[in-house]
Parts: sequence; structure tokens; C-alpha cells
Amino acid sequence: MAETRRPIVIGNWKMNGLVDSAVELEATIAANGQGAPCEVMICPPATLLFPFSQLIQGSALRLGAQDCHMAENGAHTGDLSAAMLSEAGATAVIVGHSERRADHGESDAVVRAKAEAAHGAGLTAIICVGETGAQRDAGGAETVVGTQLEGSLPSVLRAENTIVAYEPVWAIGTGRTPTIADIEAMHGFIRRRIEALQGDVAHGIRLLYGGSVKPGNAAEILAVANVDGALVGGASLKAADFSGIFGIYT
Repeated sequence: MAETRRPIVIGNWKMNGLVDSAVELEATIAANGQGAPCEVMICPPATLLFPFSQLIQGSALRLGAQDCHMAENGAHTGDLSAAMLSEAGATAVIVGHSERRADHGESDAVVRAKAEAAHGAGLTAIICVGETGAQRDAGGAETVVGTQLEGSLPSVLRAENTIVAYEPVWAIGTGRTPTIADIEAMHGFIRRRIEALQGDVAHGIRLLYGGSVKPGNAAEILAVANVDGALVGGASLKAADFSGIFGIYT
């Protein structure tokens, strides 16, 4: 059923970018033309969502956010609700990224609540899972990822508003990537695990690979079974590199 899942390549800018970064956004828009065979999204810092939303009007490029709070409003200084992000121009939001789990102690339950908040605001939830190097070396990669899926996925999923990104923590920003066989095995496991939890909706959920994706390795990774696109970090900051990844689908 892979033919029913339109690939998507998402650029996570993390804590990078100021207003003058619009030059890279404009170059990405130009490279994407009127829409590649895959969807293309950039997730800039929240400060850039509104100005970037003005720049992408009329283009095929989409905007996402990097995190949201689980509550609709309230006394949460410094946080942003999913509705606020939507109003600023986001159509999706990343939740459960390993850097949030590690730096802010976010549990699976928190990630689930954020994903549900995203859905409630009409945003697509991009739910991240992945094991550390120590967990993989100990033979526990599937156990860790399976537990994260069970705890992080909302109880009701729809393929049109949920994406799952597998990011092995030990490969993020390190230049290391799992073998193609490792990626295929984990993505197959994730698909089966979602099916066990929620049934046939699993066949429509797009599964992304993230972890040192670059133009030089993207073609091989994106050709793997059950890989429906990529969540790209550092290589998304420069339009030339980013387009070298999503352009593979053209």
C-alpha cells in the first residue's frame, strides 16, 4: 500500500535562523517549484513562522513548528500552544524529538498529550521515536522504540494528521547512519507495531527516517521499504543541500 502514501521531506531548523534566513527559504521555494512529487516542509524557530508564512504564499512549501505545549492556554510562561502556532502559519508540529526528550525530560505521556493538542488545533503531529546508541548496542532498540510508540501515539490515529519519524539518537548530527538493512528492519517493525496498536490505519501513516540525512546518502535511504520521506536536520539549513534531498523524488 506504499503507493498511497505521498512522500514528505521535512527540514527541522532547530535553534537556527534569523529573519535574514529568508534567503534560504526563498531558494527552497524556487527549488521546489510548484510542488515536487513529494511534500516539502520547513520547521523554523517559532519566531520565523509568521514572516515565513507570508513568503510561502502561493508556493507548495509548507511550514511546521518544532514543539507545542499540551494545554490550550494558561500560566505557562515561555510556551506556545498548538493553536498559537497554527495562527502563526504552521500546519504541523514536531513532538517528542529526542532533544526535547533528553533536554526537557519529556515522557511518552507528555509527547502523547502534545500530539493530541496538535490534532485538536488542526495540526499534523510529527511524532519522533528512536533509541540511544547504548540501547541499540544492548539489543534493546525495538523494545525502546515499541515502548515509545505505545506511550506516545494518541489513542485515535488518522493517516492525514499523523507522521512518525524514526531518529536513532546516536545518528543525529553525528554523521553516522544505521545500515540500510537496519533502517529497513526498524521501519518495518514500526509499521507492524502501529498496526498491532491501531489496526489498518498503520498502512497510511507516513514513516520518516531522520539522522544525518544528506544529499550524498538520501537516495539510498529514501529507496528503503517503509521509508516515506525524511526528517532532515543540519542539511535543511542550506537550500542547495535540502533541495538535493527532496529533489531525489523528481
